[in-house]
Amino acid sequence: MEEVTIIVRLNGPYRVRGPIKLVDVDGNEFELPGTEFVALCRCGHSKTKPFCDGTHREAGFQAETRATPKPGS
Repeated sequence: MEEVTIIVRLNGPYRVRGPIKLVDVDGNEFELPGTEFVALCRCGHSKTKPFCDGTHREAGFQAETRATPKPGS
């Protein structure tokens, strides 16, 4: 089974790669594009939420989120 990976993009969306199912609060499944990955909005400005439409660039979204490195890395 393919592994799911979520990449936090610098000043951008969450990029999700792998087999996922995305459902709304009522349990309805979103139709996903037939692409290798899905970009999910984290700036709150997208007109196609929960998907990213690139509006973070216009909004000046800044989020340099980084994981804490493991000791010895």
